[in-house]
Amino acid sequence: MKRFLLQFVFSFLFFTHAFNQDYSRFIITDQFGYLPDAPKVAVIKDPQTGFDAWQSFTPGSNYAVIEVSTGDVVFTGSPVQWNNGATDPSSGDIAWWFDFSEVSTTGSYYVMDVDKNLRSHEFRISPSVYNEVFRQAVRTFYYQRVGHSKEEPWAEPGWTDDASHIGPGQDKNARLYNDVNNPDTERDVSGAWYDAGDYNKYTNWNASYVVEMMLAYLENPEVWNDDFGIPESGNGIPDLLDEAKWGIDHLLRMQNEDGSVLSVVGLSHASPPSAATGPSLYGPANTSATLNTAAAFAIASKVYESIGMTEYADTLKQAAIMAWDWADENPDVLFYNNSGAHGTQGLAAGQQEVDDYGRFTAKLRAACFLFEMTGDNAYRDFFDDNYQEVNMFQWSFAFPFQSHNQDMLLYYSTLEDATPEVANHIRNVYANAMTNGEDNFPAFFNQTDPYRAHIKDYTWGSNNTKSRKGNMFYNMIIHGLNPDLENDARNAAIGYINYIHGVNPLGFVYLSNMYKHGAKYGVNEFYHTWFHNGSALWDRVGESVYGPAPGFLAGGPNPWYNWDNCCPSNCGSTHNNNLCYSENITPPLDQPDQKSYKDFNNSWPLNSWEVTENSNGYQLSYIRLLSHFVNPEYDCNGDLNGTAYFDICGTCVEGNTGLLPETDPDNCVIPFVNVDEPLLSPFTVYPNPVSGLLNISSQWRDYYHIRVTDMQGKVWIEKEIRGDAQIETGFLKPGVYIIVFTNNLGVYTQKVIKR
Repeated sequence: MKRFLLQFVFSFLFFTHAFNQDYSRFIITDQFGYLPDAPKVAVIKDPQTGFDAWQSFTPGSNYAVIEVSTGDVVFTGSPVQWNNGATDPSSGDIAWWFDFSEVSTTGSYYVMDVDKNLRSHEFRISPSVYNEVFRQAVRTFYYQRVGHSKEEPWAEPGWTDDASHIGPGQDKNARLYNDVNNPDTERDVSGAWYDAGDYNKYTNWNASYVVEMMLAYLENPEVWNDDFGIPESGNGIPDLLDEAKWGIDHLLRMQNEDGSVLSVVGLSHASPPSAATGPSLYGPANTSATLNTAAAFAIASKVYESIGMTEYADTLKQAAIMAWDWADENPDVLFYNNSGAHGTQGLAAGQQEVDDYGRFTAKLRAACFLFEMTGDNAYRDFFDDNYQEVNMFQWSFAFPFQSHNQDMLLYYSTLEDATPEVANHIRNVYANAMTNGEDNFPAFFNQTDPYRAHIKDYTWGSNNTKSRKGNMFYNMIIHGLNPDLENDARNAAIGYINYIHGVNPLGFVYLSNMYKHGAKYGVNEFYHTWFHNGSALWDRVGESVYGPAPGFLAGGPNPWYNWDNCCPSNCGSTHNNNLCYSENITPPLDQPDQKSYKDFNNSWPLNSWEVTENSNGYQLSYIRLLSHFVNPEYDCNGDLNGTAYFDICGTCVEGNTGLLPETDPDNCVIPFVNVDEPLLSPFTVYPNPVSGLLNISSQWRDYYHIRVTDMQGKVWIEKEIRGDAQIETGFLKPGVYIIVFTNNLGVYTQKVIKR
């Protein structure tokens, strides 16, 4: 009876406000939604430190979950304060949790602060809630393919392009980087993927992507259908394995006749990729590339054999053995690309060479997969004799920065002919490290992170760290390491999914341009050569024609970010120096760890790649984690074996939806929400465009400095101001101007159009 009365009271309170609720960015949920049996916790935040500290929010006592189509109140409760009201140092926030996990009926909902008449974004609860997100994330590899055209219907309108890097002197006729005038060095190195926001191809990393794809397939073969919307869809082979083959075939072309494997290919850059016409240059073979490729060939041989591609599997098997044999005889062949000290400056970007430990773990990985593939005990003996040199054993510590090595150890423990004592040792050490390590299960049980996705260290690529950490928890389930902890492991793992989907201090989906697929505020731009800053077509969602393609995982908060060392006054010219102030960089600068992010894609000297750049490695860590939470047997409406599907506008139609599909993309209405950064600047300027007086509304009540420059960097106005103010712009010529606001709290910039 008490529960019924409470429900009645909440319903009455809700309906008195039902038609004038405001969205609150302080009530944070997974913007895509939740699985019916998953934890569902809205995080309510009150910022204390960081760029949004001037905002304040205290939740009411009465919260409700509202079903969108009916307006029914389906759950009521009160928020619970996190950690007794402490400020979390990683986010700078005080937080509350509103747990509505018992809501499990398929439908669309939002969370409402009844007392304050505020609401969260809408979200879905459904068994298929992540299926389309998963599909879009996997499809990014198609957009990253080198040498393959992006054509409709596989590429969405706006992101079509001709095949790149296959012109004269490019991938099919690449030459050795230090012998470019010698036609005898020409060879075909085509295929693979643009590695990240740069187009280069790094063999060590490409091989690791293949291994990650194979592991993702082996862990969940039932989720990898033949319908992801790539050119190979419908050929009877799981699309993940079709995609992986694009990378494997490249690695086969990179292998020399003696078994060694070339280290790197440097490609030219332009937007779109097909506009890049410069030569492709490759680096020589090295040990690390050869060992990592041996591992990729070996595990891929097993997988393709399992689906009946016997001839291809045999080719990979022989290539793996050849690579191992060469590397075993040549253990210390090194090649450092893009290094002035080694005379390779300009060959690709990222340094692909590894240290002694990196070569050792690459050899151990190759031995593991080669032993399974061949049954040759020599590989097992090498593994058994050396596995305890992996850091997990040296330190009794499992952590996301070595998740690939931990995955390899656990994989060995599953092999039928693995040495039982070694397999048990691996399983016990990993389980103990997860159970007792303060940043693993104890952090989950102690609720260390108010946003429910704890990692100890935020660095470049923190979203990759988050995804890897989620996979570390899920390993407990995959390998049956502790049945009593499996439900906790699943709940911990899905917290990292929720984080990437918006349960973070920014309330921000870290996937690009996903508004058509359920996001309300997320990545509008990220560092990528194709989707570059200033592009009229592909720069920023809502400003350029298309914005970036959907589904790319951005790098994530990075408290180590800073502008280039040349800033603010040694970048070579007045124009270049002014580029240091072309965007506000606070954030990501000088913020709590989880707020060290900005949605921007500026190149040098602001170097946004340290924060927003994508990477195929990040993408696969996230995809592999998400694969454990998709249910392809359910349609987009949440019906088992249903026939509903997403039309060209991203609307779930047919089946039991009662909706007919739209076929004309011009009729699509995409609800862009929050495409501009909220809470970022304490200044509002208006009107914009302006012809005379420009009003400045400031949250800063003390003195601050403003400087108005044109796009060439010439300073037109510079003065000290306090509080709200007006400045005269009538004397300025028509054009675009940048206003730079500065005081001891930070630097902020805004663009103004002068008519």
